Amino acid sequence: MTLIGIIIPALNPDQALIRLTQDILTANFTLSQLVIVDDGSDPAHQPIFAQLTRLKNAPITVLHHAHNQGKGAALKTGFQYFADHFPTTTGVATLDADGQHTVGALSHCLHAFATHPDRLVLGVRRFTNNVPFRSQFGNRLTSQLVRLIAHQQISDTQTGLRVIPMSYVHQLRPFTGDRFEFEFEMLLAAQRYHVKIFEQPIPTIYIDGNQSSHFRIIRDSLAIYAQFFNFAASSVASFAVDIVLFAVCLLLLRNSQLHSILIATVISRCLSAVVNYGLNHHLVFNGTGHQTLVKYATLFLIQMVASGYLTGGLAHLFAGFQSPTIPLLAKMIVDSLLFLISYRIQRDVIFCEVPSNADH
Repeated sequence: MTLIGIIIPALNPDQALIRLTQDILTANFTLSQLVIVDDGSDPAHQPIFAQLTRLKNAPITVLHHAHNQGKGAALKTGFQYFADHFPTTTGVATLDADGQHTVGALSHCLHAFATHPDRLVLGVRRFTNNVPFRSQFGNRLTSQLVRLIAHQQISDTQTGLRVIPMSYVHQLRPFTGDRFEFEFEMLLAAQRYHVKIFEQPIPTIYIDGNQSSHFRIIRDSLAIYAQFFNFAASSVASFAVDIVLFAVCLLLLRNSQLHSILIATVISRCLSAVVNYGLNHHLVFNGTGHQTLVKYATLFLIQMVASGYLTGGLAHLFAGFQSPTIPLLAKMIVDSLLFLISYRIQRDVIFCEVPSNADH
């Protein structure tokens, strides 16, 4: 039997949350508990939560944050509650509190989850001209980024209607993001934890042009892309050190033959690696990971050899141009391709969060 838990994070909700709750309770779900997380709502909205707690004989728990911590933090509070009190729950469904997710849409997602209980089920919307521009733009941007970084084709990266296997819930609790970036990181990390994604089409509902959304376009967008941007900045800084030293070494060696390119690559890459490791370990991935120096050194050696030989090979292909800039251009092309490969390896293998024994 598929035993489902439901989490609804709520910030200053209206009567839509009451209607959604009543619809869930009257639906034919095998429900372990419905957890509503008040993420620091103001006093004017506390009667909504009080009304929920007065529902008799209903499997409802209302949890409160003293102040607003963000949607990601609210979800993690709900995840922790299920881990502590309902560990036999098969999967946890998440919905938004503003009425954009219907019980019918939830039912379709739960049916898909019952068929694929080991997958992360996403309730995906169709984006037409009736969808607010900021929602269309944000989804397209994050979808492209997921495709670029994680090699996954996800049509709706910002949907709040999800059904998450309990095994993946345990992995998500230590994640650092507390706001909308948490849901994005959930998608990026799915492949790392061998969780496949299943897309279930749902109706597209936007109420009053999505004015009820608490998504802060600039701040939350930057938070969503922060890790990738920081990694890119770190890579640009170390690449600058690398390319300058590479050019200086070739200048001192006075030729651009393969052996000189390899020598210049070794010297420049060793020094730039010190910069890159320090920035990535402490600023990009927040000091996470186990035996990171050993793993990074292994990646560094492989990447250095690959960069040297691929740069030499590409430079040889264009040797007929007789230009001293050919090796530099070849190195830029090769290292740009290695950049995305390196990001995924560092994120998923070297600096990944190590789950505690309690999470298994």
